[in-house]
Amino acid sequence: MLFSALTLLAGQAFAIPSPLSIKIDQASAQAFTSTSDLTHKLTAVDAPVSGAGSPGGVSQWSLSIDDTTAGYKQTVSGFGGSVTDATVTVINALPSDQRSQLLRELLTSDGADFSLLRHTIAASDLSGPPAYTYDDSNNSADPNLDNFNLGDRGEAMAKLLTEMKGIRSDITIFGSPWSAPAWMKLNRVLTGDATDNWLDSQYYNQYAQYFVKYLQAYEELGVTIDAITIQNEPLNNQGNGHVTMYQSADEATMVTQDYIGPALRAANLNSQIWAYDHNTDTPSYPQEVIDGAGEYVQATAWHCYASDLDWTVLSDFHNANPDRSQYMTECWTSPQTSWYQSSKNTVGPLQNWAEGSLMWTLGTWTEASDGTFGPYIEGGCSTCRGLFIVDEDAGTYEYTVDYYMLAQFSKYIPKGATILSGTGSYSYDGYSGVQSVASKNPDGTRTVVVENTFGNDIYLTLNTTSGEQWSGNLLANSVTTWILP
Repeated sequence: MLFSALTLLAGQAFAIPSPLSIKIDQASAQAFTSTSDLTHKLTAVDAPVSGAGSPGGVSQWSLSIDDTTAGYKQTVSGFGGSVTDATVTVINALPSDQRSQLLRELLTSDGADFSLLRHTIAASDLSGPPAYTYDDSNNSADPNLDNFNLGDRGEAMAKLLTEMKGIRSDITIFGSPWSAPAWMKLNRVLTGDATDNWLDSQYYNQYAQYFVKYLQAYEELGVTIDAITIQNEPLNNQGNGHVTMYQSADEATMVTQDYIGPALRAANLNSQIWAYDHNTDTPSYPQEVIDGAGEYVQATAWHCYASDLDWTVLSDFHNANPDRSQYMTECWTSPQTSWYQSSKNTVGPLQNWAEGSLMWTLGTWTEASDGTFGPYIEGGCSTCRGLFIVDEDAGTYEYTVDYYMLAQFSKYIPKGATILSGTGSYSYDGYSGVQSVASKNPDGTRTVVVENTFGNDIYLTLNTTSGEQWSGNLLANSVTTWILP
């Protein structure tokens, strides 16, 4: 992926920034780093110095940021991951003290300080079998939704989200379904058949009321869901055991405009609707939804899986839709992905007007002898690894490299920060290079996060439009965060 300039960005957040977002000495600069080999994990290192410094024989790189009001871009909503059924299962398997410590580290400045979470509405590929929805009704039509029921797993999900919101009240939570109930689909199956794997038009109204009942049920259990996407990866139509449902752009537009949007409004539900929730290679999809159902759609959600991934699509989309928010809402992490998977797919979206970035599942089990993680549904992502992994036998958890690289952003760019424009980021073929994003924070400090994917140290010089110069060393294969007063 190639960025010739550091275009860093504007929008709006859902809540006032938490006072716990960042704990630093604001009188002087500081630096923290995480390295690919995890010898450094959010570790304090030598702070940048004012001026040119002494690079010695180290390779040099220059960046610039516009920290004046002219450089202000989008407002940050947050960073985090997805609370899947797998996440709920592994968190609830921990002893009470470990569980409490984990949640505190995930959601406060004791750790990553995540402030944006996605949750799965019923089953996803990272649910234990069998697949389910909130109104399976023994696969019999239930036009009045009389059999709507969160079930044990849905209640466990809602209760965990309620607990998480209790730990961090300003957290933003949105939900995404992997499929409507089987009886609402033309093929009448939840998994196993990609033929006619889309909504039966006679049940559009029931589909809308399904969202209403879900939002009300979660609210009754103590958590308000801030937004929904109406279908995860609507262009991903699979058979086998994977839970999917195809939804064309014109159908998504129509059901949003004529059914879901009006149903939420009639029920006095203020949850936003975010369009699309899929890859950057088909931006015409969310554009069609916004053009046809714009009064109900506040944002667009993007995933990282396009074969020729280009986050500048988000800048183009922003230019066409400057009043709509954008989020990077899913990117898988695994031993098969690079050490910079979470940082690459955070810095790129932030450079291109995204207000937040989330990796895929927050938690899984530790790796099994066959190389799988889970829990997962057969046909789902068996090699998806969480930002943290839980050893059920030992009753312990540990963080993966993906957690630390994401935390270099989430811990030091608080909710409510403003992304700044800048220049100097560049990646060569193979993604070796330097990528960066900067923010002006609510407390007046500035954060600069720099990803160095070279196999050698870099001496960085940063120039600001306000007239300052800062310089310091970046370790090889690292993500480093500078906090400037």
